[in-house]
Amino acid sequence: MGADNRLLSLKNINVRQGNRTVLDNVTLHVDAGEIVTIVGPNGSGKSTLLKAIIGALPLAGGTMVRGPNLRVGYVPQRVPISGALPLTVRRFLDMPGRVTNTAAHNALTRVGAADLADAQMAHLSGGQLQRALLARALLEDPTLLILDEATQGLDQQGSAQFYALIDTLRQETGCGVLMVSHELHVVMAASDRVICLNGHVCCHGAPETVATAPAYRALFGSGTQGALALYRHDHNHSHEH
Repeated sequence: MGADNRLLSLKNINVRQGNRTVLDNVTLHVDAGEIVTIVGPNGSGKSTLLKAIIGALPLAGGTMVRGPNLRVGYVPQRVPISGALPLTVRRFLDMPGRVTNTAAHNALTRVGAADLADAQMAHLSGGQLQRALLARALLEDPTLLILDEATQGLDQQGSAQFYALIDTLRQETGCGVLMVSHELHVVMAASDRVICLNGHVCCHGAPETVATAPAYRALFGSGTQGALALYRHDHNHSHEH
């Protein structure tokens, strides 16, 4: 894709926390309609990168260029919900700004959660909570959807369903998707491009390219290649029917 489709471009960005450089010379881009996934070990700066992109952390160096009319929908890793504070899903969608009942209903319907409007946030299952968070992100009418470990705590089937939903939304809206994930087998199946991060960009490219890169294997071993091959076989097989 060309520059006309570029939603976000980072060039040689640095992020520091205290005296420590967490991200060093990170360069990446996201285009409209593609799913880019960031993988890396714990402490590699994945969440820090997303926070820098949404403006929650300052850059210590480098440049970030946002495409014209960029609208970001952000699904955080977790939202602390107190059981002592009654908060329905519908009320949650009014935070931080009130939305119409129609907009709220449409967002919940798109994520398959129309029946959750009156449910208490504190009582939702992991999968239901992620759909509520995603619905709130969709209220921004995002051109770029950013997800930080959005399937943490879900079982494998729940994760697969959630990623399928993200893919459907991407196809329906043409938005770009930038997500952090620890689930290597799903990442390899669901992504157009993968960026392997460990304070800096170790390797990047198509899933098949990254899975065989020495830097990736040094961090994760070669176990995901079998999962990737299995996915490709199942995926291709399912398309034949």
